[in-house]
Amino acid sequence: MNKLFYLFITLIILLSCKKEIIENTFEFSYSSTFPTPVYDVNQHDFSYSKFNLGRTLFYDPILSVDSTISCGSCHEQVHAFAGHGGALSEGVFGQFGTRNSPSITNNAWIPKFMWDGGINHIEVMPIAPITNPVEMHETLENVLVKLKRSTKYQSLFKKAFGNESITDQQMLKALSSFMAMIVSDQSKYDKVMRGETNFTNQEAIGYQLFNQKCASCHSGELFTDFEYRNNGLDQTFSDIGRGLITQNPQDYGKFKTPSLRNIELTYPYMHDGRFYNLTQVLDHYSTGIQQSATLDQSLQNGIALTNSEKTALIAFLKTLTDYELLTNRWLSEPRN
Repeated sequence: MNKLFYLFITLIILLSCKKEIIENTFEFSYSSTFPTPVYDVNQHDFSYSKFNLGRTLFYDPILSVDSTISCGSCHEQVHAFAGHGGALSEGVFGQFGTRNSPSITNNAWIPKFMWDGGINHIEVMPIAPITNPVEMHETLENVLVKLKRSTKYQSLFKKAFGNESITDQQMLKALSSFMAMIVSDQSKYDKVMRGETNFTNQEAIGYQLFNQKCASCHSGELFTDFEYRNNGLDQTFSDIGRGLITQNPQDYGKFKTPSLRNIELTYPYMHDGRFYNLTQVLDHYSTGIQQSATLDQSLQNGIALTNSEKTALIAFLKTLTDYELLTNRWLSEPRN
């Protein structure tokens, strides 16, 4: 009996130490080649307990009105947290929106969210899908009612915030803690930039072409300048994009320049998911540009690309795939 008692006490001590180690070593970090984040979780009372709560909420369909759709339903880890079910995102009751779900990696560097830049802070971004009638069709008030009824969430919120209350601010803080930790910085490209490996000859040719023909928009280590552009998809617009936010006709048909990180896996492409492979995307830019009043000046004549140049470009773009991100267990759906 005494031996069992001491084994039990030892186990409790070990579990306590493990929890303390996780809390003390779990931190927000990123590649030395990255710029300073817009949102640094280390300056926002970050903790593993908040992250774990946010991770649990992210994968829980409790956030939707009929408990069928979670954040993870439209942002799948195996596809670099982008939507992959079809061209457009499917929400509750089988409804479809008008836009494709973009990848939500490297959120801490994003100044404004959504294709049209309509959300200006990571901590309020989840409100949009939760309350959108064709996505989750829920209210924050009702989500809180459901969370307060759950003994699991009562415990998780108490661990994260140290009290019995469950508020919308706490929920959003926890979700942002998880989303900010979805950092993609371990692709082959990153390792080349850090001097850890080398491009193949074809990848190196593609990288040179990329810098010549693509980097004016897809710039920097995040492969986006976060600007809004009409990239010549249509002559007339069923979705006016940035114009919905600014109500300025000069912004009609403009959408935020997406990051190209993990682009190999985040198809279908464009705001409406019209292209299903990178060859179609490059064909559009070389021969498919549609003229309109707000077309970006840099695309007036398209981007001249030979077939061999397209092949090399695609080889380079595939070096932006971060395979560690796809299998990172800390970012996966909790199994409990």
